[in-house]
Amino acid sequence: MDLSFLNNTKNLTAYQLEQKLNSLIRQNYHYGNLGAENKKLILDLIAKYKPAIIAGRGISSIEFRNENYRLYENRLKLKLSEKDLADIKEILSHFKK
Repeated sequence: MDLSFLNNTKNLTAYQLEQKLNSLIRQNYHYGNLGAENKKLILDLIAKYKPAIIAGRGISSIEFRNENYRLYENRLKLKLSEKDLADIKEILSHFKK
């Protein structure tokens, strides 16, 4: 899985980040199950932590755990499967410090 673009997130605009994520989901069979709503959820989470990512702090372990807990608690309302949760967790883990 080529998630190397995630390391350069601080240099990307929101549009470029969305295009890279679209490309990742389209071209990588591991993320084929992620739909448009899931992609928007990921982009919203990345946008939420982008100032910390740009500053080099990334997502702290506590924030990472809290986001995963919040996603798990709201999985039915957000219509997330276990596979979706695992994929989102994997993508977010690349921003974790």
